Amino acid sequence: MSAAHFPFHFLRPAWLALLPPLLLLALWLGRRRGRDGAWSKVVDSQLLALLRLGEGRGARSPWLLVAIAWTVAVVALAGPTWQRQQTRAYRAPGAWVVVLDLSPSMAATDVTPDRVTRARYAIEDLLNAAQDARVGLVVFAGEPYTVTPLTTDVATVRSLLDPLAPSLMPESGDQLAPALDAAGRLLQAARGVHGQVIVLTDGFDDPARSMLAAARLRKAGARVNLVGIGTAGGAPEPDGHGGFVHDARGHIVLTRLNTDVLRRVANAGAGRLVTLNQLPTLIAALHADATRTLSSAQSAPQLHVTRWRNDGIWLLPALLLLAALLARRGWL
Repeated sequence: MSAAHFPFHFLRPAWLALLPPLLLLALWLGRRRGRDGAWSKVVDSQLLALLRLGEGRGARSPWLLVAIAWTVAVVALAGPTWQRQQTRAYRAPGAWVVVLDLSPSMAATDVTPDRVTRARYAIEDLLNAAQDARVGLVVFAGEPYTVTPLTTDVATVRSLLDPLAPSLMPESGDQLAPALDAAGRLLQAARGVHGQVIVLTDGFDDPARSMLAAARLRKAGARVNLVGIGTAGGAPEPDGHGGFVHDARGHIVLTRLNTDVLRRVANAGAGRLVTLNQLPTLIAALHADATRTLSSAQSAPQLHVTRWRNDGIWLLPALLLLAALLARRGWL
């Protein structure tokens, strides 16, 4: 019969397996030591009679009390219960998925020392501000790659930042939409959390698909925020092989930060667009959103869990009384 139909049960019944061997041990010790205990083997019986503190059969034999105390202790450890109690529950902390652009243009040097290095610095600031939020990291160029799933171990995420560079990616490209889908899968695996996606990029080649992906994340309850890396003036676009990209006329191609495209994606994802200098503003907004979400979750009446109450605590006074009786001088 299940606990739902039979209220009295033990939360940790495995402890009850200790009862038979312990009780047998107490019985064996009681018979072995007898009325005079182990002292009869080293002290003359006539002298031992003079050393006793009192007379009375059974007064010097504590093994019955030892067995009772042992039984009470084991039953208490097994966790007897017959009542349920309701306790307040809280939702898990927020989740931040950082999406880093590692396309070749991120090696441009219009910001010092280059775009990808400044993006890594910005991620460091995000990790320092994460507090109790879980953080995941996704990088992308032609294809997205999950560097770390959602975790509270920001030190591990931080240790993986230094090697991240465009040269690390196996193929070129600049496709944000698949990276947003990958971030959505990480958030979906952490159900019940308030999701924030923070994209650090200088632009991408699929703005229409990225807006659709951001809208899907918004529908799922997440926000898509973008941090623009670079300047409007731009810089020569590296080709990934130590040179620069040239157009059909042989001119060097400049890669510029187009904030209009980034803003449209942020709007589709109900998020914010900031520049590197405005990153503290975004961090403050992320904290404000997390506080509002946690406050509303705590005040929701349905956030309670019901569990069986451990009533083994009520056996502790009896156990203490038995221990006090066993501490009588001359027994052990």
